[in-house]
Amino acid sequence: MLRVAVPNKGSLAEPAADMLRESGYRQRTDPRELVLHDPDNDTEFFFLRPRDIATYVGSGELDVGITGRDLLLDSGAPAVEILPLGFAASTFRFAARPGSATSVADFAGMRVATSYGGLLAKYFADRGVDAEIVRLDGAVETAVRLGVADVIADVVSTGTTLRQAGLEIVGEPILESEAVLVRRESAEPLAAVEQLVRRMQGVMVARRYVLMDYDIRADLVDRAVELTPGIESPTVSPLHDKEWVAVRAMVPRADTNQIMDELWELGGRGILVTDIHACRL
Repeated sequence: MLRVAVPNKGSLAEPAADMLRESGYRQRTDPRELVLHDPDNDTEFFFLRPRDIATYVGSGELDVGITGRDLLLDSGAPAVEILPLGFAASTFRFAARPGSATSVADFAGMRVATSYGGLLAKYFADRGVDAEIVRLDGAVETAVRLGVADVIADVVSTGTTLRQAGLEIVGEPILESEAVLVRRESAEPLAAVEQLVRRMQGVMVARRYVLMDYDIRADLVDRAVELTPGIESPTVSPLHDKEWVAVRAMVPRADTNQIMDELWELGGRGILVTDIHACRL
């Protein structure tokens, strides 16, 4: 039986459940449920704190888990990322009072507050920076104002919260994080894990692409195919009117309307767009 750790709460929980559901796995309907058996897929799901998932997977008690790249690296557990999942993106950066530092090297001897002590300790060690890490649980934006730190290391989106706290971003990002599927380091290959990975990859592709169908004059099909090359090659089928053909191809979802406009200008007609719910490529 495949044993999977799933985030119980937080920003990772709902998107992870949605992806697993779209991948064909049963998911809980009661948020109080902590263990769920999916007999059709011979899989058991354990709903855990996101910060604990890498530890459980690294111990070998669970086969795989969904957590954040930041939480995986912070845990220090013997677990590795096997698939980035494309949601819950975040950027970790340093921030300090204006003029107090211009680069990471300036943090030597300073106090740096963070909720990710393990991740930050490795970051400093890799760069030979001797700074004091102040470990806090939760928001750290006020640590400098309250005098417990000189610098903070935290998730940054727009930077508005930092500016409100009188801080500015310093240096390059520490880490670009997102949700990831993790497995124990050096674990033996498992067919059920490979199947899970294929299914999740299929969901991610389906979310990025749509299926586009259109009719085009046969003498224009080569130019049309340049606009819709598909994944390997589009399907071109004859129509009752021998001067026309039907074309079907996968196109990037983000480019859908632009491609439709260009096809129309070229002479394409009957342009239809259909969502893809799952695929294998």
